Amino acid sequence: MARESAIPVIDLFAGPGGLGEGFASTLSRSGTPVYRIALSIEKDPHAYRTLLLRSFFRQFADAAPQDYYDYLMHRIDSVDALFDRHPTAAEAARSEAWQGTLGKAAPQTINRRIDEALARSRPTPWILVGGPPCQAYSVAGRSRMNGSASFADDERHTLYREYLRIIRRHQPSVFVMENVKGLLSSKHRDRLILDQILRDLSRPTRSLKYQLVALDYDDTGLFEAPEFEPENFLVHAERFGVPQNRHRIIIVGVNSSFRSTMQTSSLRLTRHDALTTCRDVINGLPKVRSSLSRGLELEGAWQRHMRSAVRAQWVRDVEQLHSVDLAKRIRQNARETDGTLGIGGRFIEADPSLPRHSEWFNDPRLPGVCNHETRGHIPADLHRYLFVSTYGECKQVSPRLRHFPDALLPAHSNVAEARGNGMFNDRFRVQLWDQPATTVTAHIAKDGHYFIHPDPTQARSLTVREAARLQSFPDNYFFEGPRTEQYRQIGNAVPPLLARQIAAVVASFIDPSLSTH
Repeated sequence: MARESAIPVIDLFAGPGGLGEGFASTLSRSGTPVYRIALSIEKDPHAYRTLLLRSFFRQFADAAPQDYYDYLMHRIDSVDALFDRHPTAAEAARSEAWQGTLGKAAPQTINRRIDEALARSRPTPWILVGGPPCQAYSVAGRSRMNGSASFADDERHTLYREYLRIIRRHQPSVFVMENVKGLLSSKHRDRLILDQILRDLSRPTRSLKYQLVALDYDDTGLFEAPEFEPENFLVHAERFGVPQNRHRIIIVGVNSSFRSTMQTSSLRLTRHDALTTCRDVINGLPKVRSSLSRGLELEGAWQRHMRSAVRAQWVRDVEQLHSVDLAKRIRQNARETDGTLGIGGRFIEADPSLPRHSEWFNDPRLPGVCNHETRGHIPADLHRYLFVSTYGECKQVSPRLRHFPDALLPAHSNVAEARGNGMFNDRFRVQLWDQPATTVTAHIAKDGHYFIHPDPTQARSLTVREAARLQSFPDNYFFEGPRTEQYRQIGNAVPPLLARQIAAVVASFIDPSLSTH
């Protein structure tokens, strides 16, 4: 299948492009793309730059040029310089990836861009994917906004209506809509938001009807209003090879004029037999140490501070709170810290090969890893990270604040409450080697306390590349913008490996001859 004859995809609220990447990377058995991204729309300037660069990467039918890899390795110092060397591909990428704000841009402009993107493909099937921003739907988001007069009027409650307007106007053959689990309980003016979304999506107009399909449901997965059970649309990403316990609402809609209800029973994801763990995807990355923030990064300071734990009172307190063995392991890990480790960087030469999923993550043309730089931590946090990660290493569970020795407790006003069973009693959370990670969220951009690396001798939070691997982004996927924005992009993204499996079942449904691999 030539790229121009591939099934077109329109990606709304695209972020850095995780959902689109899953579709774009889906190949037929002959190795040709099943889909092409006809248009992706994203408002955030940093995510858009990531999206644009990935679009450029995909413009080359056989393989990206060496210049792309030289840019990742910082041998070419700007995207503009890269694009200047390949103007045709750059122009195509700019046509495909559009920085625009849905809900604010004029509907006529959006309609025109979609019509232009699909002009070469009609009347062949096409796919609409994406999801509105999720912060207002999340449990944490609602807890911050409850009591605020602006909550009921927050535009993020109604951005799905722009998605719905596009469905009404352009009538895709199939749509895929993703959003957070918090939608299951989120209300707007005393009505469950998801109930209304499901009803709207199933019957956008009187004459337009969509069959809604639940991809990860033990029964038939077919629903019609008013028989919706919103929980049935929850997808557990860890069941499908993603190394992360990520639970998201994913709704697939099939245009009734395109396929009959009975045929949609084939739209089911196949669960994997084994879980993919943190060890499977981040253990092979280069070891790096945390850096010290607030101007404290002096020669040898990191290792001296780490090794000071050997004689620290808080470690003796661990003997009383927990066990002599745990305290002994903390001291051993402190002694084994390596002061010669670097703090990483934009690119590090290394062998990043993996024992599992190497064909998905690794690129033999990239002799190292990108976006693998640690953030700075205050000295007190280094000992906290040492304690938390050693606790996880020994007990195979992340400790709560009630397990902390007093000397390591943060100086926050709500610590006493949290030490009970209050909110944020897992303020410091280590990821465990032999389990999938906890949900990687946009909060990782804040301080990293919820995403502590499982190796105590590195005493740090996850790097952008480690977070990207837990979100199943390939290693040649480069994230643009300041590091905080890179984290935010990853936390808000759809795991591409999950998206590719969704794309595969949609392809087989559209045309059974499109067997994918």
